[in-house]
Amino acid sequence: MPYGHPDFGRLWPCSCRTAERLRRRGEMLRAMSNLGPFLNKTFENFDAGVRGVARAYARAIKFAEHPVGWLILFGGYGCGKTHLAAAIANRLLANHNEVLFTVVPDLLDHLRSTFGPHSEVGYDERFEQVRSAGVLILDDLGTENATPWAREKLFQIFNHRYNYRLPTVITSNREPKDIEPRILSRMTDRDLCDEIIIIDADDYRRTPAAQRFEQKKQHHLQRMGRRDGNG
Repeated sequence: MPYGHPDFGRLWPCSCRTAERLRRRGEMLRAMSNLGPFLNKTFENFDAGVRGVARAYARAIKFAEHPVGWLILFGGYGCGKTHLAAAIANRLLANHNEVLFTVVPDLLDHLRSTFGPHSEVGYDERFEQVRSAGVLILDDLGTENATPWAREKLFQIFNHRYNYRLPTVITSNREPKDIEPRILSRMTDRDLCDEIIIIDADDYRRTPAAQRFEQKKQHHLQRMGRRDGNG
């Protein structure tokens, strides 16, 4: 740049270095995500025939194909929230998106670990990676140990992503009224999240196989009926 230009004297990384930095950042986020146990959680093997999950299933697929705004899933244990969240992460990664999938208590542990003497990454760097991830998927909000430090870190993450309108997925088995008010206020902003999905489904793990089969059969028959009606 010529002398007098606003960028004169500024250092800029070359394009190859920028690409390498983004690659390493993506790999670090994938390692933090620890998706190994969830690689089999896909939309294809999600049982969409279970009563009460159809809306969440459709919205999760839509988000995975076009990650914009916030997707928020509330529901009890075993209703499919984590499966859908992991399916979103797996679909986004398959489409070469930058994703961080993390259970909220594990996320806070990752941040705390940076204060240890053997940490290979500093707190500021790790915190920036988390709050600025291309897509952040936070599973089980509300299960963390709600210390003042934890509450403040979570608020900072939510506030940053709210201000910059970064795509985010949040699941929780708590009642919305039990979420920290500053965070809930941002989660319920209609400009960012037009609908909070409440999954009204029984615990899939405790539902007898025969009952699940019957629900799946009824769901299939309903879909076929709608398809015939549209034909």
